[in-house]
Amino acid sequence: SGTFTISNLGMFGVRQFDAILPPGSGSILAVAASTPKVVQFSNGFFGVRKSMTVTLTCDHRHIYGADAAEFLKDLADLIENDTRSLTTA
Repeated sequence: SGTFTISNLGMFGVRQFDAILPPGSGSILAVAASTPKVVQFSNGFFGVRKSMTVTLTCDHRHIYGADAAEFLKDLADLIENDTRSLTTA
């Protein structure tokens, strides 16, 4: 039927996991917890930023891997740069 499922174990502090695709689903997005991580900024300084792992499992009979990768790229861009668009209608 091509449904899209989201599994959120991040609210329980799970740092990374792979969700199993339910029968009849086209794909499932596994959302893990955001955790602080030390990063180096473009100016050479170090700081702490939150980092989150998401994993996408797809049925490749319905969804091409390249399209799934493009979806993850767009999702990362929204989370990093335009969070409001994810919460407003």
